[in-house]
Amino acid sequence: MVSSIDRELLRRLPKAELHCHLDGSLRPSTLLDLADEYDVALPQRTASALRDYMRVSDAASLEDYLERFDVTLAVMQTADALERISYELAEDAAADGVRYIEVRFAPILNVRRGLSLGDVLDASLRGLERASAKHPIVARVIVTALRNMSPELSRELASLAVAYRGRGVVGFDLAGGERGHPAAQHAGAFRYALEHDLACTCHAGEGDDASSVRQAIHVCGANRIGHATRLIEDESLAQYVNDRRIPLEICLTSNVQTRATERYETHPLRRYFDRGMNVVLNTDNRLMSDTTLTDEYELAATHLGFTFHELSEIARNGFASAFLPWEERRQLLAQVEREITALREQRDCLDA
Repeated sequence: MVSSIDRELLRRLPKAELHCHLDGSLRPSTLLDLADEYDVALPQRTASALRDYMRVSDAASLEDYLERFDVTLAVMQTADALERISYELAEDAAADGVRYIEVRFAPILNVRRGLSLGDVLDASLRGLERASAKHPIVARVIVTALRNMSPELSRELASLAVAYRGRGVVGFDLAGGERGHPAAQHAGAFRYALEHDLACTCHAGEGDDASSVRQAIHVCGANRIGHATRLIEDESLAQYVNDRRIPLEICLTSNVQTRATERYETHPLRRYFDRGMNVVLNTDNRLMSDTTLTDEYELAATHLGFTFHELSEIARNGFASAFLPWEERRQLLAQVEREITALREQRDCLDA
């Protein structure tokens, strides 16, 4: 398939990014700067070579893909670094037509040089707030726990997320290698977050089969599912997800990289969308996947035959499925609808 949609039109399409990891989305130049500042050895010494190295093209699994994060986390251990990286991510997203972004990360991975968990969150939130003041983007945080760490630590991170609810944190998440690390072990953390009225998402169906999605929904009570690539294998559960409009945070490029799907054309996004499921496109990791959200929309058009009208619907899904209060989502949706209408009218005029 070849897309007939102008890339600039897709860039200008107002988009929401609901699944983007802070530690997977550094600028290569910033990674170099911070490595020099903190005396961290890097595998490459130029921005272009480092970009090539950080792009994961040889992973055999999700676990292989995750190994690259050791490089970025090495420079993400000070408040100044976290604030800078957060600011630049939101700035880059805004330039890509992203009007709303939920940045997720595990603060427990940023305390090696003595920062407290609160220090980590405060630094990231400062960077995002600065970016929102300068660029047309609303930025919020999702606190992430990790499957391979203890349920007690996940509960501590859920408590941290709840403490920052209303201060820039909008959700709680569970990530990391799925196989051998069931989400059910961390159900207590999800329960704490939900009992305190904090929305939850969960990585599932990326590195394991549809039973992982089942756990995330029925045991952990997740309000959204990250990836859900293998949900398609469980027809009953897929129907349940569709009936209840549970949003699916789709990440095309990273799913190809982690072997969750063989290639773009085999990704279930097209089938999910055609049956009316609530799907949203995301980058996952801008650095490791060497992608932008405009790239992901363009890939959906090129490899899965999505039209501009269909991609506009996916964009709307992103804003409607955000973890913002409904009143704020309504305002964003109203503005987005006006902009999408104007873009469609402009495209119709050019095609006439």
